[in-house]
Amino acid sequence: MTTHPLTNNNIKQRLIKKVQEAVLDKWVNDPHRMDKRLVALIFLAHSSDVLENAFAPLLDDQYDLAMKRVRQLLELEPEAESMKANTNEMLWAVVAAFTK
Repeated sequence: MTTHPLTNNNIKQRLIKKVQEAVLDKWVNDPHRMDKRLVALIFLAHSSDVLENAFAPLLDDQYDLAMKRVRQLLELEPEAESMKANTNEMLWAVVAAFTK
């Protein structure tokens, strides 16, 4: 059910493509080296139950890989991540709030 209709579908498609690229083509296996806005967007999309929709158009192998990498992000301990060097404490505080 759409609760907030889009006025510009192009923006939505660009965001979906960025999320797909972040977990497939541009995956760095370290959230501290990822674009912080994309990390936040992935957690927000997951918490909003729309992340799987972004991966629905992918091929089965791509979908499985994308979901595996997202699970790796979701399994991180926000408190431990916030203590690492050169991190964004605010990002991990928000992640902790969304995932508890």
